Amino acid sequence: MSPSCDFAKLDEILENHKYDPGNIIAILQDTQEVYHYLPKEIFDYYSEKLGMSRARIFSIATFYENFSLEPKGKYVIKICNGTACHVRKSMPILEQLRKDLNLSEQKKTTDDLLFTVETVSCLGACGLAPALTVNDEVFGMMTPEKATELVNQLKGENADAAE
Repeated sequence: MSPSCDFAKLDEILENHKYDPGNIIAILQDTQEVYHYLPKEIFDYYSEKLGMSRARIFSIATFYENFSLEPKGKYVIKICNGTACHVRKSMPILEQLRKDLNLSEQKKTTDDLLFTVETVSCLGACGLAPALTVNDEVFGMMTPEKATELVNQLKGENADAAE
């Protein structure tokens, strides 16, 4: 297992779920909450500890859209591209965030794993269009300028936390 995975933390997650294979979705959710994605090393470990096939665990992880096998940033920003947001110009917000964070359609996460920028079909916040979320907190009536301010604020909070 790579140094990025902590056996003790994985065991703690398993203990919280009583090593019950029936809790595999909750186990994967808790794992993703810790790592912001599902590291490939967990599949063999959980397979051994839960008596489930690696393929079964992997198929569950890839079936549900909320699970990610790619590293994500501490701050996951989802820009709505649903009809209401799109017509109210959500795409310039996406373009601004990609520019600010040196990201692209292919590169969604910053090298320092601080930010991930994704698009979603709908956030269900049409009355606030254009909207985005940061770790599921909704920010409405966004503009490219407000998005830049938000990213700078998050960078500042992260710098303060690092001190």
